[in-house]
Amino acid sequence: CRTSERKSRGGKAETRSRGAAKEKTLECGQIVWGLAFSAWPAAEDGDTDPACAVGLPCLVLATGLNDGQIKVWEVQTGHLLFSLLGHQDVVRDLSFAPNGSPILVSASRDKTLRVWDLSRDGRNVQGYPWRQVQVLSGHVQWVYCCSISPDCSMLCSAAGEKSALLWSMRSYTLIRRLEGHQSSVVSCDFSPDSALLVTASYDACVIMWDPYTGEQLRTLRHVPLHSTLDSSSEIHTSSLRSVCFSPEGLYLATVADDRLLRIWALELRSPVAFAPMTNGLCCMYFPHGGFIATGTRDGHVQFWTAPRVLSSLKHLCRRALRTFLTTYQVLALPIPRKLKEFLTYRTF
Repeated sequence: CRTSERKSRGGKAETRSRGAAKEKTLECGQIVWGLAFSAWPAAEDGDTDPACAVGLPCLVLATGLNDGQIKVWEVQTGHLLFSLLGHQDVVRDLSFAPNGSPILVSASRDKTLRVWDLSRDGRNVQGYPWRQVQVLSGHVQWVYCCSISPDCSMLCSAAGEKSALLWSMRSYTLIRRLEGHQSSVVSCDFSPDSALLVTASYDACVIMWDPYTGEQLRTLRHVPLHSTLDSSSEIHTSSLRSVCFSPEGLYLATVADDRLLRIWALELRSPVAFAPMTNGLCCMYFPHGGFIATGTRDGHVQFWTAPRVLSSLKHLCRRALRTFLTTYQVLALPIPRKLKEFLTYRTF
């Protein structure tokens, strides 16, 4: 693999005005199916080949490739740090632990998930900074998606099956199967406080779950808007592709094959905003809110403005409590029933 750089298009004046901006291309040598960013810990004195400058953290990018490899790059320099070998087929999705620990989970068409420890004290005998911690087997179809809860206690995975699997990130064992969809589950995401999990399926539904109890809390059904569709087209509106939570946890975004990006408010059963788009495959909120990025089959990333909201004091308190209290711990508190229902998202 090689890294190539080229100056931005335009004259010298434009280059100077942009601070000599360059485009950087990471030549992976394979089709890239999955991407994940993470902060890389600062190098220590005595490191013979530090990925980052001593005392300074840096940003790394993991790429999931068509041949089953995962290549991890240092973003600023484009330097290939190392390759992770183990998967036997396409690496479809990647997820770093949100708490900043150097744990990476990969999902593959070989029907497994693999957990990698990328810390320096996890080096193998040859000195390479990686260690395969666990292989998670349980799916019978290609694994499309994996998502680690923000508190790093759980992992959800979705494959071409009617159920999603919920795993413990502490023991790396299966907690439960989430069954309720009528077709393949293709996307999943946790709320920022880890109290909710959403799954999207080809059955035109998004199901909101309590990951601690496995209870279905709400179902959001995608009803086609005929006025926005070409009557002569043969679009399967049941093909939901992606779902994600907003950073404050009050909205969801979904992408489906009916040419619409939808934004849902958590307390409502119908979308609060629509945007027409074609060939949509995935969506992701900007970390600080206000924008949504969508990826398409024809090679484009589009950006959309999204509703901004000032979270209520009630929601901020709920989010703060649910960050460290499970559903069972909330239910055990000596507080009124209605307050328990609010804290466990039984009422919105």
